[in-house]
Amino acid sequence: MNQHTPAAGLHCAGLIGYCRAGFEKELAAELDDFAADAGLIGHLRAEPNTGFALFETFEPTPLGAFGQATDWRRATFARQLLPWFGRIDELPERDRASPIVAAVKACGQRFSGVVLETPDTDEAKQRSGFCKRFTEPLTKALEKAGCLRTSRTGLPVLHVVFTDATTAWLAAGQPGQCAPWPMGIPRLRMPSNAPSRSTMKLAEAFMTLLDDGERDTILRAGQRAVDLGAAPGGWTWQLVGRGLRVTAIDNGPLRDSVMATEMVEHLRADGFTWRPQRPVDWMVCDMVEQPSRIASLMAEWIATGRCRYTIFNLKLPMKRRLEAVEQCRELIRKRLASVGPFDLRIKQLYHDREEVTAFLTLKR
Repeated sequence: MNQHTPAAGLHCAGLIGYCRAGFEKELAAELDDFAADAGLIGHLRAEPNTGFALFETFEPTPLGAFGQATDWRRATFARQLLPWFGRIDELPERDRASPIVAAVKACGQRFSGVVLETPDTDEAKQRSGFCKRFTEPLTKALEKAGCLRTSRTGLPVLHVVFTDATTAWLAAGQPGQCAPWPMGIPRLRMPSNAPSRSTMKLAEAFMTLLDDGERDTILRAGQRAVDLGAAPGGWTWQLVGRGLRVTAIDNGPLRDSVMATEMVEHLRADGFTWRPQRPVDWMVCDMVEQPSRIASLMAEWIATGRCRYTIFNLKLPMKRRLEAVEQCRELIRKRLASVGPFDLRIKQLYHDREEVTAFLTLKR
């Protein structure tokens, strides 16, 4: 085994996750559960509205001991989830590179690249310009010190997270375990003719909840879909743009741009009571309703074979948000227990607010 692979010797001090500001408590609770599952002992650090949360082990721990705890897809409220191995305080304004390079060199791990990030808060965003300017000189300094091997595949990516102007956290993004986008945010452009910004939410859901292979195999032109609570048509527009024919269910009107595609049948009906005459490939749902009621409806569609795949939103209460998510998981588990194994993935997306988005299907 190569001496510079993560399993060979990189010791980490815990987990750092980025989240939507205001959801630090929920993310911290998830980090605590992941650490407990991995048998890690330590403590949590989470301050309101900072956009990140930390689990810190009591002593340096081999990266291999973290197991699946570093998989960002497991955490509902983490946009990004990384094992961190160093923190640098009181960074000098005139030479921030030297202490970072020294800390990276001391860890004994080589990296395939470097990403500079901040939490997603208004205060932290003021440092985004600095991160862009500083990336090239820091990369050159790391290369000169022998810390980067950009031609090597399989090495982790170095993440340098500036939580304030003088504090940097150093983390190792493992291939296949971390979100592939800086700050865990896929950069999407709002299409000029889309009927509403909600179309961005479904576009991000396809990117985040499905992998590359799934987007090619289970989301294909020519499939049939149902959109429950479709008006004004943002999610329907996203499906049509991918070549799916859509039955849009809503008592409200759809935008002319959606109906002009000639791939949409609009039925004025109640999304909770309407049922298709024959099974469809996809059902999506962005109705404003209690999350438990939505979860039960989604599980019913999957259990009865009315659709093969569903993506849906769960609008969360202001308090006990994590508990609401777990209640929905349990409702789905109970309904599908007699049907067969299922795959449920839940994420709070960048385009979500007080909600999470989920993908559900039976395992084939």
